[in-house]
Amino acid sequence: MTDGVRTLAGKVALVAGGTRGGGRGIAVELGAAGATVYVSGRSSSANGSSDMGRPETIEETARAVTAAGGVGIPVRTDHSSPEEVRALVDRIDAEQQGRLDVLVNCVWGGDRLTDWNRPLWQQDLDKGLRLLRQAVETHVITSRYAVRLMAARRSGLVVEVTDGNTARYRGSFFYDVAKSTVIRLAFAQAADLKEHGVAAVAITPGFLRSEAMLEHFGVTEDNWRDGVARDPDFAHSETPAYLGRAVAALAADPDIMAKTGRALATWGLYKEYGFTDIDGSQPDFAAHWARTLEPRLGPLGTPL
Repeated sequence: MTDGVRTLAGKVALVAGGTRGGGRGIAVELGAAGATVYVSGRSSSANGSSDMGRPETIEETARAVTAAGGVGIPVRTDHSSPEEVRALVDRIDAEQQGRLDVLVNCVWGGDRLTDWNRPLWQQDLDKGLRLLRQAVETHVITSRYAVRLMAARRSGLVVEVTDGNTARYRGSFFYDVAKSTVIRLAFAQAADLKEHGVAAVAITPGFLRSEAMLEHFGVTEDNWRDGVARDPDFAHSETPAYLGRAVAALAADPDIMAKTGRALATWGLYKEYGFTDIDGSQPDFAAHWARTLEPRLGPLGTPL
């Protein structure tokens, strides 16, 4: 969180899918705001990596949470397994005396399953259905067991991390269905949880400068601007910390119920909460889209 403000001291969060990318950025920034953060996912240094083929682990994220000023607790969990998710939530319930203030559903794992080059009728059906199970069912399973802790305390925030917050087609059938459905999950949970004082929102980053994206451009965070020569839009990218600071600001907002059921974006929230990216900038991908991409790709669309 910006300026080291511990706005979430004493709060407990679960970041499901906190191994890398946006999930890691959110977990670390919740920790920087003072929260105790359970970091869950399949990629563990103790139990082996997931099928993502990447080196990041939940233990690394948990250590970063603690280094930022919070308490990071890694728990190896396959969120497609109801039994493992139930055990995770039971552990949080026991260790935190029933307290869970923030649930972040950021499980994805669909990079290797997304086909960007072919229409639905030419795609591998098994891969597409696996993507939906990994990117949607995991969120449902996690909320099914975790939100009861919030409902019992009559407070809390559920955050569904997606890509985009409009009805615009996202370029690949199964990818689009998954990311659009995640927004609907936030809307449906908001309806169920409103009478219990729990908010639920969806949130999207702009052009996220994740570990995988940095690798794709052949750069590091230290020299990321070298990638702009390859893709000018990369100049308007943002770090996972920017998304994390948006979520931390939402979690600290005493009037969060006013936003329940909405699909939000970093490019709107920075204006309201005043947070910055790690370099002090305030990336606004929607503004960049309107200036540069809209003539070629059409309008970004109205938020859902």
